Amino acid sequence: MNQLKELLVDELCDLLHAEGQLLTALPKMAEAAHHPKLREAFLNHLQQTEGQVERLKSAFELLGEKPQPKPCKAMAGLVAEGADTIKDGADKSNIAADLGLIAAAQRAEHYEISAYGTARSLARQIGEPKVATLLAQTLGEEESADFLLTELSKPLMQQATSEENSSESKITKARKQTA
Repeated sequence: MNQLKELLVDELCDLLHAEGQLLTALPKMAEAAHHPKLREAFLNHLQQTEGQVERLKSAFELLGEKPQPKPCKAMAGLVAEGADTIKDGADKSNIAADLGLIAAAQRAEHYEISAYGTARSLARQIGEPKVATLLAQTLGEEESADFLLTELSKPLMQQATSEENSSESKITKARKQTA
C-alpha cells in the first residue's frame, strides 16, 4: 500500500473511533440540553452520525480495507470535556448550561471538519473519487451541524446578555436607593 493510501486508511480508522465515541456522547448532550431546539439538534446529529459510520464503512470497502477503529485521543479529550460541561452545567442557569454544551459540541465539530477535510483531500489525491464523495458528504453534514449550533447560540447569547443587563440595572438601582 502506498504511503498516502496508508495515511488515508489511518485517518479513516481514527474517524471511525471518533464517530463511535460521539454515538455515546450525543444522547447525553441531548439529555442535558434545556432548549428544545438544541436537544433536537443533538438527536438529529446522532442520526446523522449513525449514517456517517456507515459511510466510513463503505469507504473502507471501496479501499479494500477492513474497518478497524483506531483510538482517537483527540475525540476522547473532547468528549471528556463535554462530560465536564454537562456536570458543570448543573450549577448554572439553563442558558449558560446550553451555551456551554454548544461550545463543547462545536469543538468536536471543528475536529471532525478538519479530519474529514483532510481525508477527502487524501482520497482525491490518490485517485479515489468515490471515497472522496462519501467523505465530502459527511464533511458537509459536519459543517451544517456547526452552522446550526452557531445559529442556536445567537438567541441564547442575546437572552443571556439581556438578563445580565437587567440584573446589573437592578443592582445599580438598589445601590442608588440605599445611597
